[in-house]
Amino acid sequence: MPAPPRVPLAAFVVSLLLGCVPGESATHTGYLPAAMTASRGDGGAADASETPGGRLAAPLLASLPVRPREARPGYAREQFGHAWSDVDRNGCDTRDDILRRDLQEVRLEPAKRPCVVTAGELEDPYTAKHIEFLRGGGPAVDIDHVVALADAWATGAAGWQPARRLALANDPLNLLAVGAAANRAKGGSNAALWLPPNPAYRCAYVARQIAVKAKYGLWVTEDEREAMKKVLQGCPDEVVPEGGGPIDAPEAGARTAKQTEAPARGPKPTGGADPDYGSCKEARAHGAGPYRRGVDREYEYYRDVDGDGIVCE
Repeated sequence: MPAPPRVPLAAFVVSLLLGCVPGESATHTGYLPAAMTASRGDGGAADASETPGGRLAAPLLASLPVRPREARPGYAREQFGHAWSDVDRNGCDTRDDILRRDLQEVRLEPAKRPCVVTAGELEDPYTAKHIEFLRGGGPAVDIDHVVALADAWATGAAGWQPARRLALANDPLNLLAVGAAANRAKGGSNAALWLPPNPAYRCAYVARQIAVKAKYGLWVTEDEREAMKKVLQGCPDEVVPEGGGPIDAPEAGARTAKQTEAPARGPKPTGGADPDYGSCKEARAHGAGPYRRGVDREYEYYRDVDGDGIVCE
């Protein structure tokens, strides 16, 4: 009896690397997640967890390692690089990339490269609410790390090289534009501690977390796995999204590591720019600010907490 035909390896690889984030074009990403190809039969055909629509979330969850959270000291947002780096080298920072992808009725800042989103409308997947976004108009919209960086740190990322942490923090697979209130209620929680208030989005949310953890080799805790399994019981055919960026960004990582070293503080002349006052509070006390990203060099002195492209406002 003739052996069953083999699926060409090249075709299988390409199918895995087609991104399925809404609004994102399918591109070759240059990685092959081991967890997504581990259970294949000897004949080379896809296993039972693969469907024409993609890889099922529940079997992929079952393949993830289960371990307790690591109490590794030293977590800070800066461990994952300068916020919203231009990792994909398209000339725009990651935050604006995701706003352009996820918002509707997007408006861009005039006389700039097509990057800076000034306004748009969001159908928030976490709350099912319609939210108007206006840059500088308050924290209505955040870019959420679906697998929170604090959770990633405690489930494997603490031992990574900076380049991989930078990649995770800027990977479109792990990013969603969402309502700021829901994102801040979530904080660094995993699925055992927080799920979107919108029940209709919970299956997709959990599937995306599973996809990210499989791609980057992160583990889940026992209670996290049980919470995910409970959600997926109501949607056994849920498939995981695929694609996103490569799992390492070495050149950007090297630059970012230098950028996130603690700078020497205190007023210092900068060729016509304001001094670095060390904090926005001190800058405002001297009548300085606000500063805009891409316009004022002083922007780089301070942390853009709400990510709106303006500091010391």
